[in-house]
Amino acid sequence: MPRLILCSDDFAFSRGVSETIAGLASTGKINAISCMAVMPGWTTDSALLDGLPDHVQIGLHLTLTEEVPLTRIPRLAPAGRLPAINPLGRMAARGRIPLDEAAAEIAAQFDAFIAALGRPPAFVDGHQHAHALPGIRDIVLAETALRAPGAWIRDCTDRLTAMLARPFAGKAIGSAWHSRGLRRAAAAAGLATNDSFAGHYDFAGDYRTLFPRFLRKPGGIHLVMCHPGAGSRPGDAIAAARSREAEALRNWSIADMAAIGGLAFPA
Repeated sequence: MPRLILCSDDFAFSRGVSETIAGLASTGKINAISCMAVMPGWTTDSALLDGLPDHVQIGLHLTLTEEVPLTRIPRLAPAGRLPAINPLGRMAARGRIPLDEAAAEIAAQFDAFIAALGRPPAFVDGHQHAHALPGIRDIVLAETALRAPGAWIRDCTDRLTAMLARPFAGKAIGSAWHSRGLRRAAAAAGLATNDSFAGHYDFAGDYRTLFPRFLRKPGGIHLVMCHPGAGSRPGDAIAAARSREAEALRNWSIADMAAIGGLAFPA
């Protein structure tokens, strides 16, 4: 039976986000959590992950955009803050990523994750999908194979028919384009990936209406990203959407919705 992995991104983005995500996981509303080990509150917030159900996978949300890095990387973060995703994408496309600095930062984020939890991540992905960018992806795959060989990698590709059947197909196709070849490269490194991917929207639409459509045409391991949270933090453009997502997820039977789509949850 196909399995649904409903993954909440951005744990440790803020205390309100972390508390919301941990609460949803404890009540069976999500079954994967992707953690920003780069954030100042990561070590403290990681204690919220203690005692969650065994089926909840805890992964590393590698962060190479917009936040303050853990390492001193003057070419990638000359002003002490990582670039936004669009400039980073242009750098990657032109082969101008300082790969030594990217590798040092990625290794440091693995270190921070393992130091807090005492174990490697169950999966690895990237904030704003930066893990899939050219050059960066090779570092991510190599580091994951070394540090967490049992982990799986988020692949943002999917079948065209599936993406067209879900909301915001244009955004999904864009993510898939930037991730092309990642699944094959992960397999070559001995790493698994999800089979299908959904959850794209504009963070302004009616989440209650959109969410069931994310479950259409799933693969064998169907990964759906979400971003629930509470409160606000300077620069958080999706704070209102986080609250709406959290409210919707609290009030739904995710298992029943998954079953309608032929998906096992939790898985």
